[in-house]
Amino acid sequence: MKKAKKQQTGSTPAVVALERAGAPFTVHAYTHDPAAASYGEEAAEALGVDPRQVFKTLVAEVDGTLTVAVVPVSGSLDLKALATAVGGKRAAMADPAAAERTTGYVRGGISPLGQRKRLPTVLDASAGAYATICVSAGRRGLEVELAPADLVALTDAVVAPIARD
Repeated sequence: MKKAKKQQTGSTPAVVALERAGAPFTVHAYTHDPAAASYGEEAAEALGVDPRQVFKTLVAEVDGTLTVAVVPVSGSLDLKALATAVGGKRAAMADPAAAERTTGYVRGGISPLGQRKRLPTVLDASAGAYATICVSAGRRGLEVELAPADLVALTDAVVAPIARD
């Protein structure tokens, strides 16, 4: 990976955050199909990447606090495990409008990076099996590839097993 400069695909708050941090990353753009059943599966297929290496960003509410969960697109979020990871008792998926308003991104393009309001973040432990992972770069059809350790450092993420196959 190289350190990205101004992207031809357009800059997003996530890309700007990575540039400011000086973290190495690569931006991957693809043509988003509005009819796609799964944004994450679409990204994995378009990029030719194993779906276990492409991670989706989900926003849940844990004991009343919006919390970001980053899990492989090949699986699903275990809400109970997410609550446990952040010391909470109950978790439920957040209202999509609240997630969009708080993060500044639209559903299907929510990135764990460069959010309008920084939220507690949990990265699934399976990310550690890869040198790099892909997460949304802040827009449908745009992914950013970076080292899991850099994502953890930039988001102050907790790493825990929060995904189910």
